[in-house]
Amino acid sequence: MIAMSLAEIAHLVGGRVDGQPAEGPEVVVTGPAFVDSRAPEPGGLFVAVAGERVDGHDFAVAAVEAGAAAVLGQRSTGVPTIVVEDSVAAFGRLARAVIDRLPDLTVLALTGSQGKTGTKDYLAQLLAPSGSTVATRGNHNNELGVPLTVLCVTPETSYLVVEMGARGVGHISYLCEVAPPQVAAVLNVGTAHLGEFGSRAAIATAKGEIIEALPATGTAVLNADDPLTASMADRAAARVVTFGRSGDVAWRAVEQDPLGRPSFELGHAGEWQPVRLRQIGAHQVANAAASAAMALAVGIPLADVATRLGQAEATSRWRMEPVTRSDGLLVVNDAYNANRDSMAAAIDALATIGSRSGRRTVAVLGEMLELGASAEADHLAVGEAVAGAGIDLLVTVGPGADPIVSGARRVPQWRGVARTTAGRDDALEFVRNNVTGDDVVLVKASRGAALEHLVAGLLAETEQGSDRIGEGATGQ
Repeated sequence: MIAMSLAEIAHLVGGRVDGQPAEGPEVVVTGPAFVDSRAPEPGGLFVAVAGERVDGHDFAVAAVEAGAAAVLGQRSTGVPTIVVEDSVAAFGRLARAVIDRLPDLTVLALTGSQGKTGTKDYLAQLLAPSGSTVATRGNHNNELGVPLTVLCVTPETSYLVVEMGARGVGHISYLCEVAPPQVAAVLNVGTAHLGEFGSRAAIATAKGEIIEALPATGTAVLNADDPLTASMADRAAARVVTFGRSGDVAWRAVEQDPLGRPSFELGHAGEWQPVRLRQIGAHQVANAAASAAMALAVGIPLADVATRLGQAEATSRWRMEPVTRSDGLLVVNDAYNANRDSMAAAIDALATIGSRSGRRTVAVLGEMLELGASAEADHLAVGEAVAGAGIDLLVTVGPGADPIVSGARRVPQWRGVARTTAGRDDALEFVRNNVTGDDVVLVKASRGAALEHLVAGLLAETEQGSDRIGEGATGQ
């Protein structure tokens, strides 16, 4: 964070300073902001938020004792504090003030129903060789996460890559006020959070706010293959660049290796460059193309984009993360999140790995949350996708995922086996007793299912199952 005194911060956010020692040097914030007192930042600013179950103000003293310089909160805390009426709103104002002080900083923002994190990770690695880059970490894509990301910049930062999420109309507009983008992308309009929005049209309205926030000198990056996204061009005052099979930034000749990692040719303005990605799944091609379009918008040459994409590593955990157990079992951990479209993409990747490597395929799938009225239909559709892909063994985790099995059994041609389980422990016991080192296992669900714990248990298991299910059996 740019070093600031408490008086300076208070002036920027409309607060007052409380608890600063009367004698000695003025307190100065030199480190990043943080909201979790268990992970203090030396010299940083602890933002105390009064939540429904936990009040951050109760941990203010501990945060300062652990090394924080001061607190941003809504009441006196007994330690140096900038007192404001609303700490979340003040946090956003502080982030915007920092951006306004850095006229050479380029802000690139992106949103979408799926693919945000993968695209963000690609983009950060495309930009970093050309200038100091700060990008969203983890799931910091809301009214707290975006300011947290912004306040990691320094005067030396050239690029700020911001992932933006929304749970309602107006959310992204607010985030764009905090971090106004010069380049903004909408990756797609899917079914994530459909239960909160009510319809895909409402999701499109919310996602398109990122395009409306662009200045006329900016660049809007839109998915040419998604009609709801492509139509957002009418909402843009900025220049529009599309990506997709028929987009301004396009791809062709996609192939996948035995681990499902795609190679392809990336094209723009009549030039084509070869790319070989290190991540699993054909869906990564669209993520790579979206990031390429954003990088091209700030002047990175296509040849450099292609080279850097081939060098890009997976930097966010639990997203199609391959791990090999000591006996050879390949586990693909995609436990971070799930919706109907991302489930289908992951299942396709699992089937590709199986066909390319000769491994038996096992899909361990948990519930998809926040789908509203479409929940049952979407779970049934995922089951149909499992059967259509020819997955050998389907294991669902918890009653909420049971319709996935029903969907798979709707497909009479499927020769695989389906098994429901009561929860994570039941699923783990079944899977580890029914897989060997010759198999590949996909584990995927919404974040609330916490299936990373199942992955950890599966990887810790080294004994092979004695009665393996799913070879030559019919669906049950």
